[in-house]
Parts: sequence; C-alpha cells; structure tokens
Amino acid sequence: MDVQTYMISVGKAARAASRAMAVADTKAKNVALTAMATAIEHAAKVLLRENARDVEAAQAKKLDAAAIDRLKLTPAIIEAMADGLRQIAALPDPIGEISGLKYRPSGIQVGQMRVPLGVIGIIYESRPNVTADAAGLCLKSGNAAILRGGSEALHSNQAIAACVQTGLKAAGLPETAVQVIETADRAAVGELITMQDYVDVIVPRGGKGLIERLMRESRIPMIKHLHGVCHVYIDDKADFDKALRIADNAKTQRLGTCNTMETLLVARDIAAKILPPLCKTYADKKIELRGDDAARAIVSGMKAATEEDWHTEYLDAILSVRIVDGLDAALDHIARYGSQHTDAIVTEDISRARRFLREVDSSSVMVNASTRFADGYEYGLGAEIGISTDKLHARGPVGLEGLTSLKYVVFGDGHIRG
Repeated sequence: MDVQTYMISVGKAARAASRAMAVADTKAKNVALTAMATAIEHAAKVLLRENARDVEAAQAKKLDAAAIDRLKLTPAIIEAMADGLRQIAALPDPIGEISGLKYRPSGIQVGQMRVPLGVIGIIYESRPNVTADAAGLCLKSGNAAILRGGSEALHSNQAIAACVQTGLKAAGLPETAVQVIETADRAAVGELITMQDYVDVIVPRGGKGLIERLMRESRIPMIKHLHGVCHVYIDDKADFDKALRIADNAKTQRLGTCNTMETLLVARDIAAKILPPLCKTYADKKIELRGDDAARAIVSGMKAATEEDWHTEYLDAILSVRIVDGLDAALDHIARYGSQHTDAIVTEDISRARRFLREVDSSSVMVNASTRFADGYEYGLGAEIGISTDKLHARGPVGLEGLTSLKYVVFGDGHIRG
C-alpha cells in the first residue's frame, strides 16, 4: 500500500471513529484513560527498551543534545505519562455541557453546547510522551486522533500506541479512535495536512522548520506556536532570593523546551548586585552568556550579544542578557523581540506586576514564577496537546476545552417566527 492510500484509509477510519467518540459516555472514556495509564506502567520496561533503540539511532545520526534530551524516556517521564492520563480521567467531561441559556423576547431559550472538533491530526517531533498526552486529551474531549510522531521516535511511539490500544479495547471504544502513523515516510505529513475530508484541525508540535512548512502547505486550520523566545525581567523592586531562584530555574531546569527562558532582562539599578551571583550559577551549569555592553561590563567573560541573539530560541545552554532602564524598557524589548509565548516579571511592586500582566501580549504572563510553569500539566489541565500563541480559538496550553467548540442550541415549545 502506498503512502497516499494508507493515509486515506487512516482518515476514513478516523472520521468513522469520531462519530462514535462524539457520543461516547464519560464512564467509557474514563475507563479507557485509566486502562491506558495502567498499561503504560506495566509496559515500562518495554517502553525504556524501545526508547533506547531510538536514542541509540539518534546518537548515531548525530542529532543535537537538545533533540536527544527531548527524545529520552525515563522512569519518571513514564510515570508522569500515566499520572497525566489519570488526571485527564479525573477532569470534568466538557462534552455536552450547555451554558448561557437565556430566554429571548420570542420565548425561545438560546444557549451553547460544548462539542468535539472531530478528527485532530497531531504532528510532533522527538517527544514520545506526546503520544500518550495527545491520545488522552483527544479521547476525553470526544475527538478521534491521528498521531504522526517523528521518525526518530518511531519505536517509542509504537510501544506507547500499543498501550493506548489496550485502553480503548478495555472500554469498548473504537480502536481507530487513536491511530499512530506506522510509517516514517515524510510524505505521510504532506497527505495528513491536505486531507480536508477527514481531518478538522492540525496541531503541530515541533521545531520552527516543521511549523513553517505546515504554515505554507496545510489546507486545514491549525493550533500552533512558531517558537518560544521567553523572557524573565528582574525589576529593581524584586526580592533578591526569588529573582535568583526564578532566573536559574527558568533557564536551567530543562534546556530544550519551548517555555525555557532565552533572554534575561535586568533593571539597571539592581544589575550590579544580582548579575554576578546569578551568572556564577550559570557558569557552574555551563550556560554560555551573551550580553549587551552594560551586562558585559559587570560580568567578565560574557560574549557580546548580536541583534540576532535577541530573536533566537536557543533550546540550548545559551542565554542572552540585557540590562534595561526599567519596566517600560523591558516591555518595549519584549514587544519587539518576543514570540508571544511566555514572559515573567520578578517584582514586589504590585502596580508594576499588574502593568506587566496587562501589557505583555503573550499566551502566558507570570509574576514571580518561572516560565517553566507554562505547561498543561502544571496548569491543572492533566496534560496539553501543545501551546498556542494564536489569538483565535485557543491560546496558551491547550487542554480539553481547547479541543472543543461551541454550537448554539435552541429550546422552544412550538414556537414559530412571526
């Protein structure tokens, strides 16, 4: 079977399954999610073995350290996948919820009902845990899913897919409600993003190159973000210890994620005090620093930042550092160079915090917290399908509600329009 024929068969099966999923009851969906979680825990050794095959192949291909970091499964990540599925099972089922019912002068009642989107195609790179997260969120929100993971994670994804199928079978739900593409052929992506008859929305999770390609070629609406140039601004009214902890964690807790800080902004009045100890922490953790002239005058050995650095999502052990005159300058910098993903301020001044929240136009804006919290699991969504920096439909971490839509419902009692 060629790729086009294979993908059409997948699409047809997903469309049929989506009708069954739209009317699946909450109990069946929760049974499936719980069974998936248990299957993942029982298959931990298999998952680690298959993941090791993928990691070994990635190392042989000389993929960069950030890509390999995203690819790796650990016992903790496997447990987090299972926990995420159980969290999704514990969340209220949004499907069928009716809100905003109001009587109109005609006597009819008008409200809105939350409904699934239908068939969701998810294209992602490296991270095999996305397979479990995406399957769980699409299932609970009453959608069918077509998952196309990166070729570098093929063995890991198929092993997780087997656990997903175990859960669907346990609940008596269609096994085609979640399909993980079995071919590594890149042509499968080209087919998926043009199958308008079978797919309702595309969710890409991957690098800038993948997103740019899909923006050019997709004929199907997308929920996406292009890149994550995230900022932490340390205000001159910041608590010193909080600032040190947050700026350290936002960069070094994990390097290869879209919510990792890429540029540190520091108010001029506090820079000479806070930069030396903070930069020592970065040096100890082997973070390369690239700063403006003012930052380099305070910290010796810092490389000079270029204009391109302020635009760059490194996903690596590199950090840009700029000293700014205050909140207004920080806001200007973020407006110019930010990617509308996640930005944070460290300050004890509530008025400045409120200004930052109001004026920074990003999908997540934080006060006195690490940007690494911009995550569906941390936000209580159970897991996330991705993070959207779009302004229409869904914004920020996309959980259950982001995978649904609203339709109008009308109640009458023989009413006719005069």
